[in-house]
Amino acid sequence: MATVDPAAQDNYIYNRLLKERIIWLGSEVRDENANAICSQLLLLSAENPEKDIYLYINSPGGSVTAGMAIYDTMQFIPNDVVTVATGLAASMGQFLLSSGTKGKRYATPNARILMHQPPAASAARPPISRSRPS
Repeated sequence: MATVDPAAQDNYIYNRLLKERIIWLGSEVRDENANAICSQLLLLSAENPEKDIYLYINSPGGSVTAGMAIYDTMQFIPNDVVTVATGLAASMGQFLLSSGTKGKRYATPNARILMHQPPAASAARPPISRSRPS
C-alpha cells in the first residue's frame, strides 16, 4: 500500500486552488505565509488583471507588518479581491477580511469575526502638559 506524503498532498491542494484563483490563509499571519500570499496575488494578477481573486481567511491574526504586506499588495493590484471569512477572522485576519473589495466581503454562516482597537503607541505621543496656561 502506497503512503501519501501529507506535505505533497497539501502542496497539490494549494496549487489546485490557485488554478481556480483561490488563495487560502488558514493560520496565523507570519512573514512566511505573507510572502507566499503576496506572490500568489501578484501571479494571479499578472495572469489576468481583470478577473477576481478570492482570499479565504481562517486566521487568529498575527504579525502586523506581514499583514500590511498582504494589504498593500491587495491595494496595489488592479484585480478585485473577494474576501471570505470561514472559521475565525480575528485581529489581522479581520483587517484583511475588511480590506477586500467593497461589496465583495463575505463570511460563512458560522464564521466568527473579532475586531479590536490597535494598541496605543505611547512612545509616539507627545507628553501631556500638566501646567496651566498663564
